[in-house]
Amino acid sequence: MAFCDVPVQPGIDRPRTLPPNQTRMRTLGIIPARYASTRLPGKPLVDIGGKSMVQRVVEQARRSRSLAAVVVATDDERVVEHVRAFGAEAVITSPHHHSGTDRCYEALTILGNDRFDAVVNIQGDEPFIAPEQIDEVCIALAGAPGGIATLAQVVSDDRDLDDPGEAFITTDVNMDALYFSRAAIPYLRKPTTGPRHAAFQYLKHVGLYAFRGDVLQRIVALSPSALELAESLEQLRWIENGLKVRIGLTAHASFCVDTPADLEEARRRVATT
Repeated sequence: MAFCDVPVQPGIDRPRTLPPNQTRMRTLGIIPARYASTRLPGKPLVDIGGKSMVQRVVEQARRSRSLAAVVVATDDERVVEHVRAFGAEAVITSPHHHSGTDRCYEALTILGNDRFDAVVNIQGDEPFIAPEQIDEVCIALAGAPGGIATLAQVVSDDRDLDDPGEAFITTDVNMDALYFSRAAIPYLRKPTTGPRHAAFQYLKHVGLYAFRGDVLQRIVALSPSALELAESLEQLRWIENGLKVRIGLTAHASFCVDTPADLEEARRRVATT
């Protein structure tokens, strides 16, 4: 399992194997796959080197050693039929969900809340997600007092700090999130002559989440918060309501397919491997 080699805050010990209690947890991997994407219609079914987007995500998720089962949660029968045709499980969920988190909770209730202890929300537009990344977020969840975990990557390029598509995280000494932001946080009060990422260990968010089942039920009942609306980051709703979000570190970069240009890049990557 790959972990970042950049030192973290003093006193933080990153686990490299699943703790004993994690091996006893039944964890469900849920892949939200909304058909009606604005920028890339029919996104789950687009072809990437002979396989659909959703099939590639399912196959990567199935390689994780932390998941007891993997299911696709979609709002369209075409996706259900396609997923079942290649031998995976899918459920129909409401087309009116505002987030993948809400869709995940509905999928969990359809399958039975009592069947699983935890859920991993796996982005349906990441065809190259590393199975080890799923294991890493499950490791983080095993030590998460708030029952929520997500991942971050250490910034190694200042261009990331100026990318409005990135989200950044600051943490306490236990690696629980203090804040998520679209801005590069913290702000460096004193000017630096070298790269900013060398002056402070910035963390950029990697959009993979794990929840205990009872906590997932709680957060979907929360109303949107002021900070969430300001930054357009639903994680802030959880923090504003007093929930702790444990941050695990990963060396695996994310690649989301959101636009036709992203799709062409994904096809190029498959063709050259």
